[in-house]
Amino acid sequence: MGRIVVLGGAESGVGAAVLAKVKGFDVFLSDNGKLKDDYKALMDNWQIAYEEGGHTPEKVLDADEVVKSPGIPETAPMVRALRDKGIHVISEIEFAARYDTAKKICITGSNGKTTTTSIIYYLLKEAGLNVGLGGNIGKSYALQVATEQHDYYVLEISSFQLDGCYDFRPDIAIITNITPDHLDRYDYNMENYVRSKFRITRNLRPEDCFIFDSDDKITIDHLSKIVLQARMLPMSQTHEVEQGAYLEGQKIVMRVGEDESEIYLSELALGGKHNIYNSMAAALAAKAAGIRNDVIRKSLRTFQPIEHRLEPVLEVKDVLYINDSKATNVDAAWYALDCQHKPVVWIVGGTDKGNDYEVLKPLVKEKVKAIVCLGVDNKKFHEAFEAIVGTDKMVDTLSAEEAVKASAAFAEAGDVVLLSPCCASFDLFTCYEDRGEKFKEAVRNL
Repeated sequence: MGRIVVLGGAESGVGAAVLAKVKGFDVFLSDNGKLKDDYKALMDNWQIAYEEGGHTPEKVLDADEVVKSPGIPETAPMVRALRDKGIHVISEIEFAARYDTAKKICITGSNGKTTTTSIIYYLLKEAGLNVGLGGNIGKSYALQVATEQHDYYVLEISSFQLDGCYDFRPDIAIITNITPDHLDRYDYNMENYVRSKFRITRNLRPEDCFIFDSDDKITIDHLSKIVLQARMLPMSQTHEVEQGAYLEGQKIVMRVGEDESEIYLSELALGGKHNIYNSMAAALAAKAAGIRNDVIRKSLRTFQPIEHRLEPVLEVKDVLYINDSKATNVDAAWYALDCQHKPVVWIVGGTDKGNDYEVLKPLVKEKVKAIVCLGVDNKKFHEAFEAIVGTDKMVDTLSAEEAVKASAAFAEAGDVVLLSPCCASFDLFTCYEDRGEKFKEAVRNL
């Protein structure tokens, strides 16, 4: 059958290793760091050979094909060695899709991916379909293909995962929007990042659907450069569309094929301008999958917000604490600030990915009364915002507990404390979920 080596032993890597084992390959998993105990147990259970704490070149470079974790950059020495040797490197998504005949609804974009993915998954489940959730969210897609049976998958796919996709083809592809993000992984070249996102469309057929934001200039500019065979379903909050979804006053109008339906904004469970796009994308995907209008309407009304994405935590002394730890780029933080109608104490900071904070300045001027930096290096934030909020209204902290206490000192009754960090979490936390959990814990301990 050949030898598959899996690089990286987290959720996606371990899932890919199990699938390779199920399909009869000689499998080896290699991780530079330490494997979690439950992943080790899974490897032992499936009798899969693995190593941790470093890659042994002889064991990795004799692979017929390598499944690489999306977290490992192209610049990693082992990836370079594989490229030099001409060994094909793919992502877990590409590998799993080879063995999966289910219909796939796949979502990428800079912002709104997780929310849109979660709404679509909820919609399909409410419609009574047998559906799996995977990709960048939930359980490993490969592990589900190996051990479960679904008719549909809803997959949130990052640009890093798409970089390792070649033959992968969704039935319904969605690009929520494209704004500068992760430019540190794309040679600080926006065009490279945009091309990565558009890899989701590369194998679409005439019977497949492509849902996109036609108000998003970067998406539209790139769309004009490629030839797409798929059915196009644009969404807009500024103009009417022939097919797709658009905003007309206080309602969303949807047109898919011959069918036209309406959803009033007042019916949507999720507020905020960005969530109108997320709801439109989800509704269009559900329509394209053949789900009835009444089910779509009811689901959009009853959907619950997700953890770490504008998640209300608690009100303490009439101050509302909001966990938006998943806002790891400028655009996500812009949305979070834009949604607020009360004075904001903003917790911001972490690992900067080549961010430009200029676009946030008008919102900070309008909404933010104080800034609490939660990161190792906060120089760029001070340079950007100190002149706006004042030096006495900006502090540096090194833990969630410290940040929450500092925010509570700035906040008065009727204010909002918003953790919307704008940055990756890896300077002080293991991941954005860890940052969000520690924030929530600190708020509960106030």
